[in-house]
Amino acid sequence: MREKILDILEKNAKFGASEIAAMLGEDEDRVAAEIERLEDEHVICGYRTVINWNRTDEEKADAFIEVKVSPQRGVGFDQIAERIWQYPEVSSIQLISGSFDFAVFIQGRSMREVAMFVSEKLSTIDGVLSTSTQFVLKNYKDHGILIEGPKKDERLELS
Repeated sequence: MREKILDILEKNAKFGASEIAAMLGEDEDRVAAEIERLEDEHVICGYRTVINWNRTDEEKADAFIEVKVSPQRGVGFDQIAERIWQYPEVSSIQLISGSFDFAVFIQGRSMREVAMFVSEKLSTIDGVLSTSTQFVLKNYKDHGILIEGPKKDERLELS
């Protein structure tokens, strides 16, 4: 049941325990208790809404930054990752394989703000050797949700 609940919530976090229970044919109290356990165990770490900022008046600049670091003795990459994730601009950070060590995703109000974050905050952290910044030009799909793509023709087909 845990995995089924997680699959449902990952696709749509708006579903409540009663709706999930109905989908699974389970008791609502049992589903609610399982969701609470998943939250307590930090399996469910939060809930989020995926927003298409291009359809608002709000200006945003999304970027991902590849970061090469020199790991710290005794703590590896964790200490540098902690320094990076504490910045409010950072929405996500992952340790990755390849020529860089971290993928850092940030959101700023403008490309200039992102550039200032990289030059004044990220690149000044002890252990950061180099960065490579990529700006998101258009977002097609985010967290499994189609943001931009072909419009579906919802008219009924006549035969």
